[in-house]
Amino acid sequence: MIEVEGLCKKFGPNLAVDNISFNLQKGEVLGFLGPNGAGKSTTMKMITGFLPPSGGTARINGYDVQENPIEVKKSIGYLPEGAPMWTDMNVASFLSFIANVRGFKGVKADAKVEDAVDQTHLKDVLFQPIETLSKGFKRRVGLAQALLHDPEILILDEPTDGLDPNQKHEVRRLIQKMAGEKAIIISTHILEEVEAVCTRAIIIAKGKLLADATPNELLKRSDHYNSVSVSVSNTEKAKKVLEALDPVRSVDITNKDWLLAYPKGENPINEDVAQALRSARLKVNEIRLEAGRLDDVFRTITTKS
Repeated sequence: MIEVEGLCKKFGPNLAVDNISFNLQKGEVLGFLGPNGAGKSTTMKMITGFLPPSGGTARINGYDVQENPIEVKKSIGYLPEGAPMWTDMNVASFLSFIANVRGFKGVKADAKVEDAVDQTHLKDVLFQPIETLSKGFKRRVGLAQALLHDPEILILDEPTDGLDPNQKHEVRRLIQKMAGEKAIIISTHILEEVEAVCTRAIIIAKGKLLADATPNELLKRSDHYNSVSVSVSNTEKAKKVLEALDPVRSVDITNKDWLLAYPKGENPINEDVAQALRSARLKVNEIRLEAGRLDDVFRTITTKS
């Protein structure tokens, strides 16, 4: 549904996006990750046709974003960063206007607005001027306009920015609900969001694509993948016991009651750790196998770039 080939963007002498390529199929939710200034928003703007590329192509359902801009925009729901709105309009009027722009009239337009309002929980502020809304509610209005025409493709730039924890949870559930029927790209700084809703993740830095993998595949690249956290009665003694184990690479004491054992390879070491501590007659209060940490992977990949 989305084909990106060798996409580049220059602003004067600066290369903001450098030869990025990827494809996205129906049913995939792609997390777009990178440090500030990495080129995420610029890439998304080129995919939607908002910015012309300096090189390369992007196609939506087979339509080139430059040659067939109207066909492309019919298929896309776009939530840009700081989504611009006519803030003197109330929520109902603004969404009705968007419905008309999208080609819906009368009863059909009303039904589209009502459905978008229900999905984004905006009933309580429907007749309130947008300029009086909190940042979180403004973000939900922006999301509502992106969803209104039930597009096949959603491109969402920081969709949960400004939302409280409950609102973030609602938006993530909504994305999960829609995921099977759409292709979705989400730009986010919230790594837990990637684990919660994304089937794939792309990491870019300085305009270059550095990683394209599932969240689980990325977690396996974490230093903490298959490491073991242990709460134990004597951390100093436990550290010496575990450092003597062949499958253990190193052991850190993280505080007075906890230590962290890292494996040499990818295989779990929790059984070896538990058995060694029991044999040493050490009291184990709690033991946890770590799944890995995306922030480790993100930091390693973007720093190396």
